[in-house]
Amino acid sequence: MSDVFASLLQLEPLSSDRFVAPRAPENGSRTFGGQLLAHTLRAAQLTVDSNKFVHSSHSYFLRPGNVDVATELVVEKIRDGKSFSARQVVAYQQGKELFRSVLSFQVPELGLEWSPEVSFDVPGPQDNLMSYYEFWESQAPNLPGPWHGRERPMDILYINPPGLPDGSPVTEPQLMWMRISEQLGSDRQLHETALAYLADATLIDHVLLPHGFRWQDDRLNGASLDHSMWFHRQAEADDWLLYEQRVETTGGARGLGSGRFFDQAGNLIATCVQEGLIRWDHQHQ
Repeated sequence: MSDVFASLLQLEPLSSDRFVAPRAPENGSRTFGGQLLAHTLRAAQLTVDSNKFVHSSHSYFLRPGNVDVATELVVEKIRDGKSFSARQVVAYQQGKELFRSVLSFQVPELGLEWSPEVSFDVPGPQDNLMSYYEFWESQAPNLPGPWHGRERPMDILYINPPGLPDGSPVTEPQLMWMRISEQLGSDRQLHETALAYLADATLIDHVLLPHGFRWQDDRLNGASLDHSMWFHRQAEADDWLLYEQRVETTGGARGLGSGRFFDQAGNLIATCVQEGLIRWDHQHQ
């Protein structure tokens, strides 16, 4: 069994609050945003009590990362209380800040439990679904070879890939089955970092769909701007999770997407919101 994700989380400590992160398992032009989310979360976890677990993170993508350059993670201990702890983690490459995240942790407590009842009449992960990598490559025919995202330690099955021709608006929620492609054991914190890693994989890709375009389009200059995530229930990120993704709005050269992770029993596991830059080359439409 592969241990790519576990290796990705092996941070090298420089001190009690400074770490060096492993390089990406893929070759791309920019560091995958989910890797930055997972690395900053892992660095914060290493500085909080082991009985506290993340419940929210709020992050900004400030510069594109270089997959071939080491990333240093610096943790600031904002507050430690009996029930909650707060951390800020900044990621640097060659002395320049490229990512910043503020995270909050809580000791698990019993409390009132409620979520809206949901029901998805969708094919299961055992059915013959297209992989997200196949879809990406079908929409980017000029790739010199397989998309580098295939090297990420995750499985993604696309339930309803947009099959309408270019220029046709798509506004329905995008549905996918996702999981980390290796067994993660029983470490709850590891599953939480894995969920953060998965959350960025496809969320911002859909903000062009209402306009009839695709994120892979050569006419787009796009990038993630920020990402927020709330962890509602304990995740099993090495088992299939349903990721429901919606476009909330576009405007001002930005697009906002939201996502919800459900387990196979229909329980809401986590909620994500992400905004991306949309600079469209109108000269070549």
